[in-house]
Amino acid sequence: MRINTTTVSLTVDEVPASVEFFTRHFGFQVEMEADGFASLGREGAPNLVLLRRGIEVLPEDLREQRAAGVIIAFTVDDLAAEEARLRSEGVAITLPIREEPWGERLFMVTDPNGVIVELVEWVTPAGQAE
Repeated sequence: MRINTTTVSLTVDEVPASVEFFTRHFGFQVEMEADGFASLGREGAPNLVLLRRGIEVLPEDLREQRAAGVIIAFTVDDLAAEEARLRSEGVAITLPIREEPWGERLFMVTDPNGVIVELVEWVTPAGQAE
């Protein structure tokens, strides 16, 4: 199997709010848009599809579900600079920068619909030689 592209599809209450968040703060561009639907793209990242909760294109048993328990993670080169940039743009930091024992440095923000975005930078874990 050859996978040509990766898309994350999220069901949210207010599609325009998430579109604004991802285009303004993460450099995504609107590729397609209609009532209750938006497809966003950005080089180097999976495509994002945003669907309004209740939209009829979803199977009936999924229509009322919202994106929950999903974390969209972006690996970046300079985590501290990205955190400072987002703060300066007025984005609330949901989880401040922290470093995990396995070498993952991260922080999180949350979009207006509750979609969690994690920014990650990989470092050599404490106590391990580079």
